[in-house]
Amino acid sequence: MICPTSPVGPLGADAADGAITDLVWGQGGSLTEGPLHRQIADEMTAYFAGDLTVFKTAVAPRGSAFQHRFYAALRAIPYGETRTYGELAKALGVSAQAIGQACGANPIAIIIPCHRVLAADGLGGYSGAGGIEAKVVLLRLEGAGGLLI
Repeated sequence: MICPTSPVGPLGADAADGAITDLVWGQGGSLTEGPLHRQIADEMTAYFAGDLTVFKTAVAPRGSAFQHRFYAALRAIPYGETRTYGELAKALGVSAQAIGQACGANPIAIIIPCHRVLAADGLGGYSGAGGIEAKVVLLRLEGAGGLLI
């Protein structure tokens, strides 16, 4: 378990080759010890305490070339800020629907911050455990989306 008492519930992680491959909601995951475990556990604790705005832990999400471009765009959204599905779609030259699907397929939510992506007229969805309520918790933690929550 990398973060047993987060405000969005217990979090674990899976890893391969020195990088996080999945954030596991509600259970421990396969990463249970070692330097990578200590690093991500410390970063998660600092993030939820409001003391960390950028994760440094290496990540290796699975996905297509487009998804990797999308994950890089998500990681470029600063802490406390949001973007709309449409803004990301325009920047990446794809449809807003493709952005929504890529958000839903993000295996490393929070660290790759898909919670920072909003619909033009509201919060949009969230695929992390707890759904939209978890998204609201994360946005509030970061002080983002103030007019929406």
